[in-house]
Order: sequence, then structure tokens, then C-alpha cells
Amino acid sequence: MKDNSAIAILAQTAPGMALPVQLAQQAADAVRELLAEATAENTTRSYASGLRYWAGWHVARYGVELTLPVAEAAVLQFVVDHVVRRNADGELAWELPLAVDQALVESGLKAKSGPWTLSTVRHRVAVLSTAHRLKQLANPCEQPAIRTVLSRAARAAVKRGERPRKKTAITLVELEAMLGTCDDTLEGLRDRALLCFGFASGGRRRSEIAAADMRDLRRIGDPGYIYRLEHSKTQQAGVTASSTPDKPVLDRAAIALEEWLGASGITEGAIFRRLWKQRVGPALSPAAVGGIVQRRARLAGLDGDFGGHSLRSGFVTEASRQGVSLPAIMQLTEHRAVASVIGYFQTGGATANPAARLLET
Repeated sequence: MKDNSAIAILAQTAPGMALPVQLAQQAADAVRELLAEATAENTTRSYASGLRYWAGWHVARYGVELTLPVAEAAVLQFVVDHVVRRNADGELAWELPLAVDQALVESGLKAKSGPWTLSTVRHRVAVLSTAHRLKQLANPCEQPAIRTVLSRAARAAVKRGERPRKKTAITLVELEAMLGTCDDTLEGLRDRALLCFGFASGGRRRSEIAAADMRDLRRIGDPGYIYRLEHSKTQQAGVTASSTPDKPVLDRAAIALEEWLGASGITEGAIFRRLWKQRVGPALSPAAVGGIVQRRARLAGLDGDFGGHSLRSGFVTEASRQGVSLPAIMQLTEHRAVASVIGYFQTGGATANPAARLLET
């Protein structure tokens, strides 16, 4: 919570009750179990935050603490409170009372007033579902009514013309423009190496770039490195028989990495670090990696919604444009499901499809 005033606001919303500074015991136990289950720091933080929001919303809405199992009716209320719909008058509406909405914002549990995207609602429902599953309790989130409402909400959003928001892909054209903004200062060398490493090694996620460590980097020639990806979102238990952990960092990317390591003096620990007045600090956070990508895109004058994931989507798109096979792409990206990567692949290869030029024959 941000402060006691936010708690007081919620107490006014639900007379006789104050928003618990700590979660109800069952929810707190669920958080600890989620911490034990989830090895990814971002997942841990996301799930804990999700359960805190459930606790705050429940006490604000009903005046009682959240306990498990949660009633199916409460989950349905949560969904309609946060998902926008078109009402009988043709206007967009949602059910979260304004006083509750403002109180949740003031308490720091909600970023801003108004409805959420459907993906956010689904994530929060999934968090609660996981908590029930771990406690081996009857799971309201798996009930047909909840699934049906979420499914129909998705169809309605599509009919309204809403589309999932994806980060703008950084293909070779965008990457070259961004690299052109990187000078020979320590910051410029770091950012050039980070962008090249993230792109050339298979479109690494921002968390993977932040976690990159010298112990997993091996020189294979001049210039050339192999980076061993021991841990990723799709292989949280470590390297498995189905994974291909060795990722190449070659040619221009290897030169950029070599220049950064030489200038920074890094020989062990995190590869990509914070800089304090030209002094090398601790490892970058995933958020800082995303910030570097955004900053270089702005400096390059690029239009779009760029972020850490832009390197990943851009790698797949560019590889497809250049005729690289889908299995070869997935070998580097570590995608496990074809459905997860096929959208980027098809976008990149659309104009290269021979059937698109029938009028030219």
C-alpha cells in the first residue's frame, strides 16, 4: 500500500472494514506457495501482485477479507467489474463503482481508473485459479460460467475492432537505425552490444538479456561467441533434451560484444550493467533493458510502440523475410509452440509468398 490515507479511503467504501495491510492468511499462504513454484522473478512478482489486487478489490467490494475458496459469483463480479462491454444503449460500460475504482487507484493497487484489457482480466483470473489449484480447493475460475463470459467478452472485443497490442518489431532496418545512435562512449558501446546480442542470439527476451552472465559466454573464434542459455521462460527447469541452449553471437554482434567487454573491463558476472557517470555498476534489470530499447528507438526517430519484446518479434519477422525456415528460427528463439511464433513468421513472409504476385506473371 502507498499510505494510510489510501486504506482510509477503502474503509469508507466498505464501512467497518479497512483494507488489510497484509493478505488474509490463506491468500498469504498461496503467495508463498507461488513463490516456491515460480522460478522466474517476473512471474513471482506478477502473481503476488495479482493476489494483492484480488484481496484489495474483495474487501472494497464486499467489506470482508478475501479467503479461499472464492465464490463463483464473486469471480463473475470481478470479471464484469473490469471488462468493458456495450450496453443496451450502445454505450461502453463496466460495473466497477467509481468510488471503489478511485480507492483502488489511490491505494496503489490499480494503475489508473477505468476498465482493463481482457488480457489483464484473464491474467488475474488465472492467478486466482492457480491459488485454488495449489490449495487443492474447488476452483470457481474453471466453472463453465466464468469460461463462457471470458470467451464471449473476447468475441465482443473483436467485433468492436479491438486488437491485441503488440510491440513494434525491430527488423534489420530499425536495428540499423538504432545502432547508428550508439557512439563510442561506454554507454554507446553497452547499448550497441546489448541490441546486437539480443537480436543476433535469437531474439532474446529482456529478462534473458538482463540475466546474461559471463560464465555462460564462450569464445569460439575471431570474432565469435557461443552463449549458453541455461534458463528461459520456456525452460524454467533448466536445459532439457528438447532445448538447444547454445546461441551464436557472431560477426558484427561479436565485435560489438567484444568492444563492450574490453571497455568495461567485465570478466565475470553480469554482461550488461548499469552505468554511473562512466562507472560500471550492477546488472541491468529487465525493465532497464526495455528502457534502453525504447530510448534508442526514440533517438533514431522511429515511430512505433517499442520495448524489450521488439527484438524478439523483430528477429522472427526478419528471419522469415530472409527465407529462414521455421524450425531453424525456433531453434534459436526457444519457442516451444508453433502457434506462439507463427504470427511473426507469417508477417515476415507475407510479401515473399509467390502467390502474392500472380498479377505480375
